[in-house]
Amino acid sequence: MSLKFCSFASGSSGNSYLVKNETTALLIDAGISGKKILEGLESTQTSLDQVKGLLITHEHIDHVKSVSVLSKKIPNLSVYANEGTWGGIKKPVAPSQQRIFNTGEDFYIEGFMIRPFAIPHDAADPVGFSIYYENRQISIVTDVGHITNEIFEEITCADLLLLEANHEKEILLVGRYPYNLKQRILGDTGHLSNISAGECLCRLAAADPKPRQVLLGHLSHENNDPAVALLTVRNTLMEKNIIPGNELKLGIAMRDALSYIYEV
Repeated sequence: MSLKFCSFASGSSGNSYLVKNETTALLIDAGISGKKILEGLESTQTSLDQVKGLLITHEHIDHVKSVSVLSKKIPNLSVYANEGTWGGIKKPVAPSQQRIFNTGEDFYIEGFMIRPFAIPHDAADPVGFSIYYENRQISIVTDVGHITNEIFEEITCADLLLLEANHEKEILLVGRYPYNLKQRILGDTGHLSNISAGECLCRLAAADPKPRQVLLGHLSHENNDPAVALLTVRNTLMEKNIIPGNELKLGIAMRDALSYIYEV
């Protein structure tokens, strides 16, 4: 049975993703309107009864905007976050629907194994997720200031990787953001740049040249552009003689549109 992935939206204005097999679906983050998420489920032919969990990476509004709405709209939905993140979520969720995981400890939902791993970001206790089903792995790494050794080890074997490519550094530096916000984005607990994403993929290809699908995500509206992100990452790869489209397939998770349904 295959594992499928679809990005409903990925960017500084809101994020939400779907992972599913033939019988069960998981949502990761709910940072766009509940209406758009429900439309995404319908477009991917995912019934509400199939959705067994909503996994939350961290408490920032572009990841939790519709947590409360979805907890009411989807019957028997369980919402999973660690204790630090629950402490920062201001959206009401019924206690009976709240689930707490510990960062670094695997847990299970309907045959999926979920591994929450720590990421460096300016939130209470932010995580990325790897979702395992049978012998397949999908990993989601956004809102990450830099790629730690622990993150790199976790994503090395991913069949599909959603990796942040938030900004083009030169665009950010000359842009209209105030100095302190620019420094936050560029810092070790900020956001990953296009070139840093490319460098991470070079390391991955060297460590394990297996076929993989990579989607660049969480692109800034102000400081990036899909074409720029792809160009910078492709150039970084090609400098190391890694040709995108061969073993490494490269795409974009758009800010405000559904992606393809990827199958691994």
